[in-house]
Amino acid sequence: MNKNTQILLIGIGGLSVMAIFAIGMLAIFSTSLGGTIAVIPIQGQIGYGSANVLGGSVVNPDTIKEQIKTAESDSSVSAILLDINSPGGTPVASEEIMNEVKNCKKPVVSWISDSGASGAYLAATGSDKIVASNSSMVGSIGVIMDLTNLSDLYEKLGVNRSSITAGKYKDMGADYKDLTPEEQSILQSMVDENYDNFMTIVAENRKLSKEYVASIAEGRIYTGKQAKKLKLIDEIGGKQQALDIAAKLGGIHGSYEVITMKSPQSFDDILSTISSKIGYSIGKGMGSLLEEDTLQNVMY
Repeated sequence: MNKNTQILLIGIGGLSVMAIFAIGMLAIFSTSLGGTIAVIPIQGQIGYGSANVLGGSVVNPDTIKEQIKTAESDSSVSAILLDINSPGGTPVASEEIMNEVKNCKKPVVSWISDSGASGAYLAATGSDKIVASNSSMVGSIGVIMDLTNLSDLYEKLGVNRSSITAGKYKDMGADYKDLTPEEQSILQSMVDENYDNFMTIVAENRKLSKEYVASIAEGRIYTGKQAKKLKLIDEIGGKQQALDIAAKLGGIHGSYEVITMKSPQSFDDILSTISSKIGYSIGKGMGSLLEEDTLQNVMY
């Protein structure tokens, strides 16, 4: 190899090192300038194609999943913050959001404001970190099936309701009759199965033993402060702290932009009603605005 060739190779090598150094510095510099945090609100009952005519908002999981995918594919977005204020929802809808969050390639932080209970808490467990305020309502790991027996009222009103069925259990839970012991047992087994599934998911996502989760579940609601001690959440803080944690997880070392993703409900959504019969909810005692139905949602 002659001298000129050696000089040329040394020059090329030097330029390569300088290029690599420049690219590295550019990456560090661009990161220090900040990025974007995408905020996705989860406000209201979680369920498919349903809304509350009394004014309560309903979160459709398809919308949340689409927003997560949009944020994930946007190169300017470094992390995602789920802004949660929800009493819960149906099992499938809640689990669909949880799975989308869990599988997201970008960091996801859940911030629980007033309430992140039942199905909403289940959805939050799929995130990398959960942040809640001291006074937030967290947990409610449990299942409820709400039924209404109006037979006495119908009798007083002189209303004779009946049905013609094909199938022994087709009118199970109808509001014109009470449950038989056998029907009670069937429905209890469904609730128990959903409860076991709920605890299994929480245990896996929070890296806790199922026995431990079972010991603190029981449908109980905890304050954010209590939930932190019980390892149901990771940090105590407000929305700004949650945003800062998301920024850190997203590799942002400087200032950052915050965008809130919103999808207005259609008129059809507002007129529709809850169709699922099994769900995860905080319960009617917490002021649910769901319309009364014969067999209300079994809810997380």
